[in-house]
Amino acid sequence: METINLCDNNDFLIKVGKNSRILGIDPGKKNIGLSVSDPNQKIATPFKIIVMKKFKQFLEELNNIIREYEIKGIVIGNPINMDGTPGPRSQSARDFAQNISKNTKLPITLWDERLSSEGAFNLMSDLDINSSKKSKNLDQHAAAFILQGYLDFLNK
Repeated sequence: METINLCDNNDFLIKVGKNSRILGIDPGKKNIGLSVSDPNQKIATPFKIIVMKKFKQFLEELNNIIREYEIKGIVIGNPINMDGTPGPRSQSARDFAQNISKNTKLPITLWDERLSSEGAFNLMSDLDINSSKKSKNLDQHAAAFILQGYLDFLNK
C-alpha cells in the first residue's frame, strides 16, 4: 500500500470531515501515548498508553481503537527542534507516520509537538496530580496536548 494518506495540516481537515473523531499520537521509543477528540473536534481527551513491543501488535491495538471509536484521522506529534528545523527525532516521527500509513487508509498529519511533554506535565501540576501519576500518565497527556494544539488550529 502506498503512503498516499500523509497530508498537510490544511488538507487533513478536508479529508477527515466535520463531526468525526481524531486520534492523537505521541510516539516514543517505548511508550506510545494516545488521545481522542470529541466528534465536534473541540476537545482532546487523554486515552491510553500502549507499550511498544512489536509494531504488528501495536497496529492491531491501534486498528481496534480506530474501529471502536470510529476514528477518521490521525495526528502524530512531530518533535522538531526549537529552531524549527527537523532533527533525528522528527525523522523518527515521520518514519512512524509512514509505517502507520502503510496499514491504514485514514488521513495522517504531523503536528509540531515542541514542549508537549513539558506542557502536559505542567497541566497535570495545575490539576494537583501527584508525581507518580504524572510520570505514569505523561505520554497520554502529551498526546492530548498535541491533539488539542491541532484542534485549536482547526477551530481558530
